[in-house]
Amino acid sequence: MDQAEKRELLRKDRQRVWHPFTQMKDYENKDHLLIEKAEGVFLYDADGNRYYDTVSSWWVNVHGHGHPRIKQAIVRQLDETDHIMFSGFTHRPAIELADKLLAIAPPGLGKVFYSDNGSTAVEVALKMSFQYWRHTGRPGKTKFAYLENGYHGDTLGAVSVGGVELFHAAFRPLLFDAYRLPAPQVREWVDGRPTPEAARTCVDEAIEPVRRLFETSAGEIAGLVVEPMIQAAGGMKMHPPEYIQKLRDLCTQYDVHLIADEVAVGFGRTGTMFACEHAGVTPDLLCLSKGLTAGIVPLSATLCTDRIYEAFYDDYETLKTFFHGHSFTGNPPACAVALESLRLFEEDRVLERARETSEALRVQLRRLGSFRHVANVRQLGMVAAFELMADPAAGKPYPFAERRGYKLYWEALKEGLILRPLGDTIYYWLPLVTTPEQAADIVDRTCAVLGRLGYR
Repeated sequence: MDQAEKRELLRKDRQRVWHPFTQMKDYENKDHLLIEKAEGVFLYDADGNRYYDTVSSWWVNVHGHGHPRIKQAIVRQLDETDHIMFSGFTHRPAIELADKLLAIAPPGLGKVFYSDNGSTAVEVALKMSFQYWRHTGRPGKTKFAYLENGYHGDTLGAVSVGGVELFHAAFRPLLFDAYRLPAPQVREWVDGRPTPEAARTCVDEAIEPVRRLFETSAGEIAGLVVEPMIQAAGGMKMHPPEYIQKLRDLCTQYDVHLIADEVAVGFGRTGTMFACEHAGVTPDLLCLSKGLTAGIVPLSATLCTDRIYEAFYDDYETLKTFFHGHSFTGNPPACAVALESLRLFEEDRVLERARETSEALRVQLRRLGSFRHVANVRQLGMVAAFELMADPAAGKPYPFAERRGYKLYWEALKEGLILRPLGDTIYYWLPLVTTPEQAADIVDRTCAVLGRLGYR
């Protein structure tokens, strides 16, 4: 791209485009990064500079950018059908994808409902749960419970069960009431994992408020929404699988739906196809998106048990129909891409190779221990994170106004890294095709950036 074209595009971008989760005044005197090409684990800007896509382009990319089989799947499907409505009509890709998802999902899930994105996958789950209890003679179960630091999307229902004040507080007057529960807090990490004592304490402290809430209020709670294993947007906070096991037990005991939001953590990110597998549990509703289509086109799915589905299955005049849908529900090219992605998982040893890389990454992350202002280095699968802190021993953060993570982001671009921070939390969310050698290079470049910024 020549410089005149680049300048004109960026002028129009600043003049006409409103970017998500962005204070646009930050870009009053500087430009967004203009990406011209994406290939494998790399992005290339309009000047030809190359960057590791260490955040998988907002946690969606799985098999690398521009995978030839994914592109071919889109072309093949477009030769047959582009888009058709999904009410009263159906098609092969949606049928085969549903069959495949149920075959690989935690056992006990029986139906697939398609929508467009992660937020709507969660909205579908909330509405299914709410309506289920009405259909089964328990109309008083109308509320939901959620965890602090939880993030489930930006539509109003999803925001109502969101626990990140920075993102959600402004919309409180628009939201329905829900029960907020403390999130599990791991206080000690060694080699990227919680120590056994820290894990036990974390689970015991976090599960007791859930038990107390259910003892007093389960009769009015339809469901509990949780991100299994990793609270992503809330700061990449990781918790032991025992916490999810105990949540499953309590939800079963008190007849509350367990809604697993795996929009971010599904499809291999944590080392297993679905994060619930770490705990060996099956939720009542499972929300999927992002990596569902390898991060290429929008599609989401909400999986539910047959028990939930059967509460809606009745004569039309009973008005038990699930009145919910989207224009692009079950889009054929999107379903075809998702199917091809799942074939790649099977045929290319994707999970096995990702586990090799994640172990190599674990070894490399030990190098971060030499930085005095780096704390809480943690990892699960292809996700890793750490905090920049003024005094890690005392748990003292840097002042909010200093925007340490934001400054590190800009410095990392000079090193060929995209490290989009969450406040002062720095993280990797690596594409599953990242090699051990690339993981080592990413950590090496991160250490160079930390050193230049004086975190030694």
